[in-house]
Order: sequence, then structure tokens, then C-alpha cells
Amino acid sequence: MLERLTAMPADPILGLLTKYRQDPRSEKVDLGVGVYKDPAGNTPILDCVKAAEKQRTADETTKVYIGPTGSAAFNSLTNELAFGPAHPALLANRIRTISTPGGTGALRVAAEFIAKCKAGTTIWVSDPTWANHTGLFQAAGLTVKTYPYYDYDNKCLKFDEMLATLKQIGRDDVVLLHACCHNPSGQDLNTAQWDAVVEVAKTNGFLPFIDMAYQGFGDGVDEDAYGVRAMAAAVDNMVLASSCSKNFGLYRERIGGCSIIAKDSAQADVAQSVLLYVVRCIYSMPPAHGAAIVETILGSAELKAQWLDELKVMRDRINGNRAMLVESLKAAGVEQDFSFIARQKGMFSFLGINEAQVNTLMNDYGIYMVGSSRISIAGISEDNVGYLAKSIAAIL
Repeated sequence: MLERLTAMPADPILGLLTKYRQDPRSEKVDLGVGVYKDPAGNTPILDCVKAAEKQRTADETTKVYIGPTGSAAFNSLTNELAFGPAHPALLANRIRTISTPGGTGALRVAAEFIAKCKAGTTIWVSDPTWANHTGLFQAAGLTVKTYPYYDYDNKCLKFDEMLATLKQIGRDDVVLLHACCHNPSGQDLNTAQWDAVVEVAKTNGFLPFIDMAYQGFGDGVDEDAYGVRAMAAAVDNMVLASSCSKNFGLYRERIGGCSIIAKDSAQADVAQSVLLYVVRCIYSMPPAHGAAIVETILGSAELKAQWLDELKVMRDRINGNRAMLVESLKAAGVEQDFSFIARQKGMFSFLGINEAQVNTLMNDYGIYMVGSSRISIAGISEDNVGYLAKSIAAIL
């Protein structure tokens, strides 16, 4: 049977990482992989995470399964983080949340849940969107279409075109929205634009599905959840996929959450039963360690305050890197306007150069990014930004 297989294409970002590591040049810059890095290029373990792990090790008494819903404490505390402790949907008991293996696991569980609601459902994603969205939705049997989002020429949001398309989407379809720190463009909706999208969702009745992978990396924990909270307060049904990989630095622990918002508590219970059936058929039980770390941090006033401080350091570094790159390009004599980079949010931006220029940067200067010119902002540092800016100036 195996002889019938044909090789699948390698992930372009992982391929870039291999090339970067094999590059013998001392001056080289990795702008491909989307993980947070400190000024030394490391992805550190947060101090609050270390403290929570010590407490976890001391208090843990068993390795028995935690059940398909995951940790009740984690689910409750992350609900409060995403929606706010006094959100009307929480107070009305309309939300059901389960722990999942990372944000990707949350997305796949949600996709399978949607397929149970209606086989072959059409899900609309932004153009562009995270590269893995399309594959995992199609693998669940959904039909993927796109709505306009990023204007590559003008480096801004195609909001009028986006809204016009959303107004044509009906009740049987799903619309995927990025809560904040849009991957890969870095171009976010502002609060007024979110309000307009919420109004269309409320009027048309399509199912909003929000992917929140970077809460706290844009403007702040509460600010970044504006769209999630506004949407959940306005519509009867909604899906949320969240991740603790970035904002807690728990990449390899694979912990996230999938939340279903229903019209009322009874409908929410039915939806949860379907959600748990989906879980049972995929991975049966979620991992426990990452959830225990997060609930320990969020359940402690001291550790939560420490986490918010450490999260601010990461956020400020990313936003600072954006401004630093813009200023360094100016200092390198680049006349082209790159100020849009400083106005965007989160881990990523498009430089807006062509694929030939991307290849020249890689081959001649050891600067690695994907062919679309998407760069990981966290790969920039004070040590390499001058070299990076001069290299970009050279290829322009």
C-alpha cells in the first residue's frame, strides 16, 4: 500500500530553519520561524512559568487522565482571560471550553465540530491567513474560501472590500477572524472596524470563528480581546480557538483551548457533548502539564502579576523592534516608506519585496525569510538590525 504514496511538500518555514542552521556565515539573520526571541536570540522560559512548574512538581500526586474536557480550573481561568470575568456570556452560562493540544489542536477540534453541525460547511478565511489554516480546515472536510483583507500595494487593510464580502455571507457559513496580531500581515482591525464586523455577523447570522493565538502581544491582554468580547456579547453562536504557546512561552507544552458560545445554557450543553465526541475520536484526552502551569499562574495574584510584567517585556520588545527596523532603514538611506511596519502588531509583517529580492537576501546576505517576504519581528535585535537594514538597502 505504501508504494501508492507520493511525497508531500516540505514545510517552507521549517526548510528555511534548516538552511539557516547550515549556513556557515557569521553574519546571518533568521526572520522565518515565528517564535519569540530575546535580544540574545533565545526563547526563554518565563520566570513565572519556572515558579509554577516548581509548585506543580511539589503538588502533583498522580498521572491519571484528566478527562476529555481537560482541567476545569484551566478552562475557567482562561475563559476569564479571554472574555473578561464579568462578560454577559459567562454570566449567562453560555460558554463551554475544553483544553486542547495547543492552538492548532483547538482549531482542528473546532473544525471537526463545525463539520458535525453541517458537513462540507464553507469557512471563509482572510487573504492572506496563517498557512496552516487552509490545510487543517480542508482535512476536517470543510470548504475554504477567502475574503479580502490585506492590501499588499498600500500596506494596509482592505476593510471596505472585506466588509462588502462579509455582507454577502449567509447563515450556513463560517467566518474565521484573527483576534489580534494578524498572522502573517500584522495588520489588525481597530475597534471601530471590529464593531462594524460584529454588526454584520449579528445581521447575517454566519458563525464567527475567532482565532486568538497572540493575546497580549499587540496592545495588552484586555485590548487584544476586544473583538472576542464584542462578538460574544452580540451573537447567539460563536467559536473561539485560543493558545498559550506565545503569551506564556509554552510552545512545546502544547496547551490551548476551544470555546463554544451558544444561545443558552441548554444549547451549550448539547454543543459540548458533540465537542467531547470529536475529542474522543481524535486524541481522547488532552495533555495536563501546560494547563497546570497556566492555571497555577492565573490562579495566583502574585504569579499573574509577574506574568503580566513578563508579557509586557515581550510585547514592548516586539513593538520596539518594529520601530527600530523602520529607523534603521531610514539611517541606511532607504527612501521607500516602511513606516507601516511600526503601525502593525504582533510577530509578523510583510516587507513588500519580491521573491527574487528575498532569494538575494538569503543567498548573498544570509537573511532568511519566506518567499512572500513575511518576516518574524522577534528575529530582529540591536546586534543585527544595522546589518539587516543595510542588506535590504542593497537589494532595493
